[in-house]
Amino acid sequence: MTIEEKIKASETRIFKAVFPNTTNHYDTLFGGTAMHMMDEVAFITATRFSRQRMVTVSSDRIDFKMPIPAGTIVELVGTVSHIGNTSMKVKVEIYVEQMYCEDREKAVTGEFSFVAIDEHKKPTAILK
Repeated sequence: MTIEEKIKASETRIFKAVFPNTTNHYDTLFGGTAMHMMDEVAFITATRFSRQRMVTVSSDRIDFKMPIPAGTIVELVGTVSHIGNTSMKVKVEIYVEQMYCEDREKAVTGEFSFVAIDEHKKPTAILK
């Protein structure tokens, strides 16, 4: 399998409903909750690509382009964006959809960096 095929095969899509217990006093999704969901999708994407132990080492710029209201559906999409020797970057986008109409917009974008580790928790090569 080529690198491009592995990237495509590891793309991860998760859908969630935004319930009131995940929102702030403005009735929109907590930023920290969005970041938690993004890190989880990024971790799954990195693991699916490498099939190795992966750990988050940083979250790069996260842009909140619009609020995500309660009562909407979000889709999180994770895609490998860069592969190094022992590390990789995963881009995650959150799209918000209204439940009862076709409206869909990109709400949040961010990038997460991961390192592959061995059984001794030491960095190891991603592509062997």
